[in-house]
Amino acid sequence: MSGHSHWAGIKHRKAAQDAKKGVAFQKLVKDIIAAAKEGGGDPNSNFRLKVAVERAKAGNVPVDNIERGIKRGTGELGGPMEEVYYEGYGPNGVAVMVQAMTDNRNRTAPDIRSLFTKSGGAIGEMGCVAWNFDRRGVIEIAGEGIDEESLMMTALDAGADDLEANEEGYEISCDPNVLSQVGEALKGAGYNIETMEVSMIPKNTVAISNKSDAAKMLAMVERFEEHDDVQAVYANFEIPEDILAEIE
Repeated sequence: MSGHSHWAGIKHRKAAQDAKKGVAFQKLVKDIIAAAKEGGGDPNSNFRLKVAVERAKAGNVPVDNIERGIKRGTGELGGPMEEVYYEGYGPNGVAVMVQAMTDNRNRTAPDIRSLFTKSGGAIGEMGCVAWNFDRRGVIEIAGEGIDEESLMMTALDAGADDLEANEEGYEISCDPNVLSQVGEALKGAGYNIETMEVSMIPKNTVAISNKSDAAKMLAMVERFEEHDDVQAVYANFEIPEDILAEIE
């Protein structure tokens, strides 16, 4: 498996594990905060927020939590939110980018630095690994029996530029500026949008073939994701399927 598709596969496995630990609930609310921060608090005019709210409701997130998430994103609750990226390195020199949403950098920055250190990595200067990632819009379509050619035509006509099959369905990527219009076109055509987000895709990957190092890398990602201010973690590692199976 290569690059982003491999990381996507790991994310699917982690999603099942996270659901057992209650982390999935928190992630759904974070998606709402990010969507509201980017496009405003009205789901009728912010398609990304509309999708995030629908997913949260499907995940049994209480309405009060959804409304608080929207207000957190718009700054109506808890003060203005700011998106910040922290860059650094993990085991085996893996490039790591941590995306956070915070109302207090002075609180978040020391926490992220500490998590890098505790995980056997090191935080770096701004730009130290960003060059190794492309900022892309990513939509995951779930379902079986999908006509790939029809899906591709719908996506390309709406402005997408790539489609790839994965374990759960299909992953569509596009320029972040056309993410909402691609999502609207796909939903209008009847496709089930599983996730829709702006992501950082690695240009190349670092293979981790040692079980111990692989476990450390996954533990690092998990520590970051459990932090309240962290929205997403991006890393350019690749773990062979047999090693991944041993860890699980």
